[in-house]
Amino acid sequence: MRGMPALTDPWRLAGRTFENRLVLAPLAGIGNWFVRLQARRFGAGLVISEMVSSFGLKYGDERTTREFLRIHPDEHPVSIQLFGHDPDAMRAAASIVAEAGADMIDINMGCPVRKVCRTGAGASLLEEPDRALALARAAIEGSGLAVTVKLRSGQRPGERTGFELAHRLVAEAGVAGISFHPRHASQQHKGSPDLALAAELVAELEAPVILSGGLSSDERAIAAFEQTGAAAVMLARGSLGDPWRFARLLGRYEGEPSAEEVARELEWVIDRGEEHLGVERAGRYLRKFYPWYADTLGLTKRERRELVEAPTTSDARRALEALAVPLAA
Repeated sequence: MRGMPALTDPWRLAGRTFENRLVLAPLAGIGNWFVRLQARRFGAGLVISEMVSSFGLKYGDERTTREFLRIHPDEHPVSIQLFGHDPDAMRAAASIVAEAGADMIDINMGCPVRKVCRTGAGASLLEEPDRALALARAAIEGSGLAVTVKLRSGQRPGERTGFELAHRLVAEAGVAGISFHPRHASQQHKGSPDLALAAELVAELEAPVILSGGLSSDERAIAAFEQTGAAAVMLARGSLGDPWRFARLLGRYEGEPSAEEVARELEWVIDRGEEHLGVERAGRYLRKFYPWYADTLGLTKRERRELVEAPTTSDARRALEALAVPLAA
């Protein structure tokens, strides 16, 4: 009898074969084209965008269309994640996403952030299953693409509304797969995921389940994958500043990167940030990235200050150059 699948094995979703079982999670405010491209460079079999407003796309918001729908030719297969509460807007947005060249669409029904939930989107949809089904159907109709949905287990401790909604989304709306984060929304990103609940969903659902949440180390990702039997696992915050995690889990890299490797990779990120946003905006935007790479470099509080507080990309490059030589020695 064939053993359990490995992370390196291919898998299928809606008739498409993916080369391995590692997925870059949708990272709000972070998962732009070059972050996704980086994950693909290091081995991710599928990458998903940061969440994009369905209303912003429907009504032609210039920034939403220009920045959030940018897809690099080397990042395929790529899924664009949409959020919203109105089926008509979702249908229109899904059509725009398909025209932009996305391979799939993901709908966010798990974001616990209050400003998202207040609009009737994100995790608030766990308590409006009929609306959730209508949104999924609209995305499928509007795009003609495979649609997945990202869910939390529920809003509050002990709730299984997300678990129940997953079944309805597949059976009644034709959703191709479920990304399941087995923490309730009120936990945010704290506490242990309920892997037993995830395993139960995997066993029951007639569609692939991608596991999300709490996979912040190589060991946790492997253990959760094996414990739940999920079709694939999503790497999120645990891969920020450490894209080598994808390569390690696929057996393509061993150990930790050298300081020179980390510096070279961050230089690549800075270059891409300037390409995406322009030099001035990139200087502000990339400040959230620098601490992740400082952590991977293992810098002390004193050593990291010049990098993490760099006001411009030029300052960040100078700080990086000063750090990399002694650390690499």
